[in-house]
Amino acid sequence: MPGAASHGGRSAGRCEGSRQTAFGGMPAEDPLVPRLRQISRSCCLVKHLGAIFLLFPLQIFEWWYFQKYGTSFIEQVSVSHLRPLIGGVENSPPVPGFSANNGENETNRQSLSECKVWRNPLNLFRGAEYSRYTWVTGKEPLTYYDMNLSAQDHQTFFTCDTDSLRPSDTVMQKAWRERNPQARIKAAYQALELDNDCATAYVLLAEEEATTIIHAEKYFKQALKAGETVYRKSQHCHPQNSQHEAQLRRDTNVLVYVKRRLAMCARKLGRIKEAVKMMRDLMKEFPLLSMLNIHENLLEALLELQAYADVQAVLAKYDDISLPKSAAICYTAALLKARAVSDRFSPEAASRRGLSTAEINAVEAIHRAVEFNPHVPKYLLEMKSLILPPEHILKRGDSEAVAYAFFHLQHWKRIEGALNLLHCTWEGTFRMIPYPLEKGHLFYPYPSCTETADRELLPTFHDVSVYPQKELPFFIHFTAGLCSFSAMLAVLTHQFPELMVIFAKAVSIVSSPGLA
Repeated sequence: MPGAASHGGRSAGRCEGSRQTAFGGMPAEDPLVPRLRQISRSCCLVKHLGAIFLLFPLQIFEWWYFQKYGTSFIEQVSVSHLRPLIGGVENSPPVPGFSANNGENETNRQSLSECKVWRNPLNLFRGAEYSRYTWVTGKEPLTYYDMNLSAQDHQTFFTCDTDSLRPSDTVMQKAWRERNPQARIKAAYQALELDNDCATAYVLLAEEEATTIIHAEKYFKQALKAGETVYRKSQHCHPQNSQHEAQLRRDTNVLVYVKRRLAMCARKLGRIKEAVKMMRDLMKEFPLLSMLNIHENLLEALLELQAYADVQAVLAKYDDISLPKSAAICYTAALLKARAVSDRFSPEAASRRGLSTAEINAVEAIHRAVEFNPHVPKYLLEMKSLILPPEHILKRGDSEAVAYAFFHLQHWKRIEGALNLLHCTWEGTFRMIPYPLEKGHLFYPYPSCTETADRELLPTFHDVSVYPQKELPFFIHFTAGLCSFSAMLAVLTHQFPELMVIFAKAVSIVSSPGLA
């Protein structure tokens, strides 16, 4: 019937309309729905990428800061600034006469003393050696920091308060402060015009103008003649007042410096026995100047003569617990003990029969030397390339290792099997040292300041050896993991939005079951 059909049609229309409006009144086939879903996914992707782009520069900066300064920037800021704000530091009144950190403070003081920069006892000549390297390679072997320390040394050794009494000394006082080498050389000639017996002027010309060792030796001989004359005058007319005491001290420093450099010239020119005699006489004449480490020059010359009994006698005198150690002392002692067994040493035979008493002594001496300066073996074994040694060194640092290996590598090569014994045993040292390096095995803990000082002492083209190898801080690992996780979530949400929604709901249900 038409009425019934009309009624049925209206009923069907109402049912279909109710199906169409069951999801909020929007038709299922509406083209806006996929568009909105795409926009939602894009917004989610943008949100995750924004977090990544914010964290990525932070990670790059944290890595750069750690490589340059050896510490985490985020950790440093947290400890220094955020921890006090949240009450992480308790301000307790100090107890008079007692400190809970006495041991730590003592260790810190020892570490600071070990990080003191020393003048290299075997430093080269600027004009005859360092400058020749620059002419050939175009590279500067000395850093500004190193040369500035030398300028301070020269002012300390060669100037005093009475320089104003002698015009030539006044000129030289200004010369040592000049940065330009040509200006220093010009000032030295001006001082010689005023006084032909100005010893410090000859010293400056020998160090910086002379282009050969023979030329430098000629200047130093003139300096010795002038220096001895002035030194005798200072000795004979030495009234008891502070100014003349300073003048005598200065004249003594000049004389000792000149005699030592003359001995080094003789060593470089092949007159080794003459050099040894000059060094022995100098140490006998001025026994109180042991801080100049003239015995290290003597050790190297005696090793060149292969006078091993004399080397042992020098070690017996200076390898003392009360004296500051050096790589030259420790490694020379190890070399002498290795010499007794190295020609017959075989790691395969030693593993079968065990080490003899002499071999044990040699291995222990090597371990002792490596613990004092762990950078030296790589240079002796030619695992790292050598450069010219700096004018100043840091004991136990890479700069000291470069200086030692530069002069002593030939002595290790001369003894058959010595480098083989070193190669087989030196890495065993690190199994004996506690980790982290809160305490040493035979010496104080390895100082943490060596890398910074060595980077200032050694040229930029040299790859500075670092010990111990630094581990990346937690925050670099954390930010790297967070960036990677955020990137993964962004990609998964963009590619599989429905699965990620289901996963998010499941995680929310598991994390808060009471709200499900």
